[in-house]
Amino acid sequence: MDQPTIGILHPGSMGAAVAACAARHSASVLWCEAGRSPASVARAERFGLTAVPTLRALLDRSDIIISLCPPAAAEDLAHDVAEHRFEGVYLEANAINPKRTARIARLLDPAASVVDGGVIGSPPVGGKTPMLFLSGPPSATERIEALFAGTAVQARTMGTEVGKASALKLAYASFQKTSRVLVALSVGMAREHGVDQELIEVASRRTDSYLSEPQYVAKTAARAWRWGPELEEAAEALAAAGLPPEMMRAAASTLARWHDFKDDRELTLTDALDRLAQP
Repeated sequence: MDQPTIGILHPGSMGAAVAACAARHSASVLWCEAGRSPASVARAERFGLTAVPTLRALLDRSDIIISLCPPAAAEDLAHDVAEHRFEGVYLEANAINPKRTARIARLLDPAASVVDGGVIGSPPVGGKTPMLFLSGPPSATERIEALFAGTAVQARTMGTEVGKASALKLAYASFQKTSRVLVALSVGMAREHGVDQELIEVASRRTDSYLSEPQYVAKTAARAWRWGPELEEAAEALAAAGLPPEMMRAAASTLARWHDFKDDRELTLTDALDRLAQP
C-alpha cells in the first residue's frame, strides 16, 4: 500500500510532535496555516510539517486526519471536517469525554472511519515515548498502528468500541492532574503558616509522593489552560457514570486561576502560589 498523506488539525506542542512521528510512514504531513499564530507557524516548521492554505486543501489531500487540539474546540473542528465530507480515517485524539467522542463519530459517519484515540504521556520529544491508545473499526485502527510503528509514539488498540480510549485518557488524567492541583493547595496552605519546608520533608520520606516535588506546581500552572478543560471533561464522564463530579470541577476551577500563565517556562513556585492565593 502506498504511504498515506497525513493532515494534522491545530498542531500544538503535542499535536505537532505526534504528527512528526507519523512522518516516518507517510508521504507527507500537512497542516492548515489559515488563522494560526506565529507560534504555530514556527512550531510546524520546526517539526517539518508542510503548510497548506485552507482546510479544504488539507482534507482533499489527506488520507488520515489527526485531531489534537484543546478539548473545547474538538467538536467545532469535527463539524468543519464533516461539512467537507472527508472520507478517510479520522483520529479523534483529544482529551474529551466518551459521549463527545461518540457524537463526533456519528457526525462523521459514514463518510469517514473514526478512531477514538487517547494520548497518555508527554509529547514525543527528547526521548519521551507517550502511549496512544486506540479504539474503533479494526481496519482503521490497524492503519493508525502501522503509521506509528517503530516511532516514539507507542500505539495500542483496545477494541472496537469508540469511547474506550477517551475513557482511559480521562481516567488517568483525573488522577495525574488533580493530584498536582492538590499538591499546590497543600503547599500553599503550609506556606501560609511557615511550615512548607517541613511538609516537603515529611512527604519526601514516602515514595512517589508529589508533595515531595513541589517544583511541579509551576509546571502545572503553566499547563493549566489545557488541564482545566480536560478535568471539566473528566467531570462530565464521572457524572455520566453516576459518580460525583464535584472534585474534578473544583480542580478545574482551581486551575483557572493560572490561566494567564499559559506555557510560561519562567514561572516559579512562588509566582504560582501567589497567584493561586488571589481570587
